[in-house]
Amino acid sequence: MRSLFRRLLLLFHALRYGARLVWLAAPQHHKLRWAATLASRLHESDSARASVHGALPQLGPLASAFATALADHPELATGTVHDVIDAVEHMQAPLTPPEVERALVAAFGRPLAALFASIDLTPARNGFAEQTHIAQLIDPIDGHCNVTIKVLRLAEVEQIGDEAALLRWVARWLEKFSGTARRLELRALAQSFTQELLRRFDLRAEAANLSQTGHHFDNDKRIAVPNVIWDLCTPTTLTVQRIETLSVANVVGLHAHHIKLATLAAHIIEVVSEQAFEHGFFHAALDAERVRVSIEPDSLGRLVLADFAIMSSLSSQERQFFVHGASALFEQNYGRLADLHRNAGHVPSTTRTEVLEAELRTRAEAHFADEPEQRSAGALFHHLLHAVQPFEGAVSARLANAQRSFEQAEALARALHPGVDTWNIARRTLGDIARRDLGHRGWIKRISEELPHLAHIVPRLPQLAVRYLQHQHDLAPQQQRAELAHELGREYRRTRALLWACAVCGAVLGAGAILLVQ
Repeated sequence: MRSLFRRLLLLFHALRYGARLVWLAAPQHHKLRWAATLASRLHESDSARASVHGALPQLGPLASAFATALADHPELATGTVHDVIDAVEHMQAPLTPPEVERALVAAFGRPLAALFASIDLTPARNGFAEQTHIAQLIDPIDGHCNVTIKVLRLAEVEQIGDEAALLRWVARWLEKFSGTARRLELRALAQSFTQELLRRFDLRAEAANLSQTGHHFDNDKRIAVPNVIWDLCTPTTLTVQRIETLSVANVVGLHAHHIKLATLAAHIIEVVSEQAFEHGFFHAALDAERVRVSIEPDSLGRLVLADFAIMSSLSSQERQFFVHGASALFEQNYGRLADLHRNAGHVPSTTRTEVLEAELRTRAEAHFADEPEQRSAGALFHHLLHAVQPFEGAVSARLANAQRSFEQAEALARALHPGVDTWNIARRTLGDIARRDLGHRGWIKRISEELPHLAHIVPRLPQLAVRYLQHQHDLAPQQQRAELAHELGREYRRTRALLWACAVCGAVLGAGAILLVQ
């Protein structure tokens, strides 16, 4: 009901201010006559109608091209949405201390004095529809006393939900009256936009993302992931271990704590690459504000990634394509990369391999001609994914998100330490991931993934074998049936002899072991 009311309110204001604009433009003493004359002349004028009809086709291609670009590359809309939110979040007014206290008491179900030895009700950080507070627990939880609490501003979240519903309503009506809107699937785009926007305010999901990332990088000396205090996590609050940090952009502060910038820049490339292409779970919007550095004695110099609400994932097939495709690209093996594109379904089946190989070579060779310190792995990976576009091919939006995340990490590392060799760091990191994927660990991992399927298939093998032999028996002539029966008898005798031999050998070895022990 409130969403419907907001739609009617929007229509009312559009009509109100449109009419008011015409009214203000009219002469002081002849407003009604002037407005009526203006309407009649516009209606009767052929030139006015021609101008309107001439202007709409000029505006149409712009809107159509923009919507088509978003439909083909939704990761651009995602990045733009988060960039805009980050730009306007400082304009939002935080909750006052009494309002914060009421919100926390309602979330935790008990007075703050029963939980916290101290809590700062003034936000340490004010974000978009959320704010962060620092507190100290009376009794440690999971060994942690100092915590950070993120609190949602529910009124603003509800308003954002209403605005998103209004957007979907407009998209639905546009699809009813416009064939172009139906072709571009504006409702699906509006739904995707809504999900991406509201995902920022799902604190339970953010806690789960944070916990999973901590599991991926457990005991890793390059990164410190704050622990989640699950007992104090609710739909409106997220409580995590507090780690004293500095922004990665605070170069002066990092120097003051004797943190090596070159090592830190290399760790940014390595961690982001492993996040996306080994674990398949990564930050989809990475910038200097979301990358911080620990200044605590126990974890000094480690990366601390923030804002785990904006995460994305890659499937096993997407991750393997990028890792092995990047390795082939670094080795300038364009034929293998073209085959990987074809096998992944990124190009139509009619695409000739040698033509795709030539396109990849044309795009990539310019990067190898640069000096090593000037090469950009992120720019090279852009061609890895988008070289299929001239052939009416495309990669998934998640792969494009992963490439964009790596490009942001590379830019961040170079801004932190301009002399860092991001090209060779990325080459080494992805090469290590590829070797682990093809080595015994990757083999064991794939076997473990197939075991649940084998558990259902193996018990049925005798039955399937009997059915197959019966089918062959019905099709084969009499002589072949006799030969088949003879072969089955011989194999049966061999199997029985082998089993007896194994039993005897096992008994002998067991008896020998017992005698040796005695």
